[in-house]
Amino acid sequence: MPFRVGVGTDVHRLVAGRPMRMAGLEWPEEQVGPEGHSDGDVVLHAICDALYSAAALGDLGSNVGTDDPRWAGASGHDLLAEALRRVRAAGWEVGNVACQMIGNRPRLGVRREEAQQAVAGRHGIAVSLTATTTDGLGLTGRGEGVAAIATALLVRGGAG
Repeated sequence: MPFRVGVGTDVHRLVAGRPMRMAGLEWPEEQVGPEGHSDGDVVLHAICDALYSAAALGDLGSNVGTDDPRWAGASGHDLLAEALRRVRAAGWEVGNVACQMIGNRPRLGVRREEAQQAVAGRHGIAVSLTATTTDGLGLTGRGEGVAAIATALLVRGGAG
């Protein structure tokens, strides 16, 4: 097959005292941040999961899991760089990635272009970011957490 599609999802609880890192950006005005082994950036984590899924390489946890102390506190950018390295080593290149953040905070729309450029510029991939709320429903609607769903298109190329 000359192309493959993958889907990724990530969810993290929001807690006081954690920095808000989302869509590859810092959000210093936020009073809560995603709890997790790494930085909790659900946008970049969901993108990683989608890439691993499309390349049939498992998921984020099976590649850089919480049992590996090297990834404790890792940035989403570092995790994405590793996912891209592994995907490319398997012979795939990224066609594009679309990711939607689900939650009340941070307000991604006000910095959407900046976030897209931060990811695309640093990693050399075409990325489209969107955001939505759940109108007060569930953990994201109550402000207890944040989630993201991503889809990645891979095309044959590279080393494999």
